[in-house]
Amino acid sequence: MELSSVLEHVGSAIDVVGVAAIVLGAAFATWTAVAARVRSPGVAVYEQYRRSLGRSILLGLEFLVAADIIKTVAVTPTFTSVGVLALIVLIRTFLSWSLQLEIDGRWPWQRRTEADVPATPPAD
Repeated sequence: MELSSVLEHVGSAIDVVGVAAIVLGAAFATWTAVAARVRSPGVAVYEQYRRSLGRSILLGLEFLVAADIIKTVAVTPTFTSVGVLALIVLIRTFLSWSLQLEIDGRWPWQRRTEADVPATPPAD
């Protein structure tokens, strides 16, 4: 089997992992939110649900970018394919940063403050 064929299969497998991370993460976040709502009807679950869903999308995007890099650079390294890869990575990076801003309420390069760190309940 030729190396480019192996790398194409590896890239496709990482694509599947990325999509699975998004789908499974969305299902888990939804299941957790529904279960929390059923257990405690008065508890607001929306913010936690958004954070969990955003994290699964971020994780999936990271895998998808890695797969695109492998398939483009290792398999078809032409100027056109590298240009398309650069555009895809730029769009996905913008999506990742905007999702990170939505999840944390701050840009990734900003330091955490005391208000950003969740308080831990006292031990019994």
